[in-house]
Amino acid sequence: MNITLRQIKKSDSKQLLKLITELAKFEKLKPPSLSAQRRLINDIFRKNSNLKVLVAENQKGLIAYAFYFFTYSTFLARPTLYLEDIYISSEYQKCGIGSCIFKELLKIARKYKCGRIEFIVLKWNKNALKFYKKFNAKELKDWKFFRIKI
Repeated sequence: MNITLRQIKKSDSKQLLKLITELAKFEKLKPPSLSAQRRLINDIFRKNSNLKVLVAENQKGLIAYAFYFFTYSTFLARPTLYLEDIYISSEYQKCGIGSCIFKELLKIARKYKCGRIEFIVLKWNKNALKFYKKFNAKELKDWKFFRIKI
């Protein structure tokens, strides 16, 4: 399969939002509202935005994306690449695109001298759990993830 990985362009916005809607359906969530969609696109393309989007495309257009940004580990004294979302359109899953994207994220993390990559996986997403374990990802047993919604 002939795919290209690259950083997102503003002209990709409509296709990106379509893929995000597909992910919401898969995760049984409501997709972002129109105002949230506008904020998201504005945040991605805002000057000096920390939010990065790696996309995969073929001749038909965008088929996958990975949202990421950088945080910082005080104990490693290095940046952390935080992977917020990775999604491959259902018709292109099982084609190796996820591995290509993840390998590119590893390259990016090395380029920025990150000490680690972090992400969260839904407990029920067995395919994702299996996928990340191929990259030697370790589940953190002693840490609980918390969220305060504001």
